Amino acid sequence: MVIESSSRGERAYDIYSRLLKDRIIFLGDTIEDHVANLVIAQMLFLESEDPDKDISLYINSPGGIITSGLAIYDTMQYLRAPISTICIGMAASMAAVLLAAGTPGKRYALPHSRIMIHQGSGGFRGSTPDVMIQVKEMEALVETNHGILARHSGQPVEKVRKDTERDYFMSPDEAMGYGIIDQVFAGRGESLIAAARDATTERAEKETSESGPAPQQAG
Repeated sequence: MVIESSSRGERAYDIYSRLLKDRIIFLGDTIEDHVANLVIAQMLFLESEDPDKDISLYINSPGGIITSGLAIYDTMQYLRAPISTICIGMAASMAAVLLAAGTPGKRYALPHSRIMIHQGSGGFRGSTPDVMIQVKEMEALVETNHGILARHSGQPVEKVRKDTERDYFMSPDEAMGYGIIDQVFAGRGESLIAAARDATTERAEKETSESGPAPQQAG
């Protein structure tokens, strides 16, 4: 619970409602229907508030049900508001697809997070014909995910299909090379690349100032 004070007194928020005020949605659980419905409702609310202002989707999730994840994905693509995706901790399976589905240029990961892609899996029970129907449906959903991941990462769908035959873990740098994210955050508002570049520039400027001006050659 978060307490905010104003001239009109104090007001209590649960932490997720307080984050929502700053247009932050936190996906920190297994993706299933209830979680998906909550995330979708928050996105639709923020879109109605301001369709041109960024929504930040923070992700720390092991993945979950493909159809629930696709409901979130379709909503992300439907909205006009740009959606920044930020991986903290883990974005695995369907959560990695959502991470990749953020607005191009606004997909991030923190330095020690992990990203994992793989095929969907499931257990089926029932008569043989029913099991075969469920298997075909699962294959169709997995292939849909392959296409989505290929489209947002820029990788050929054949490569995505091959890489997801087994659990495929990536560091943030590897995920950036794969096309799942665009930057690795060093801190709020800056990427590791920008931080390294600034540090290099600062060090070079310091060395130049310490060595003094270069001696001029006689003409």
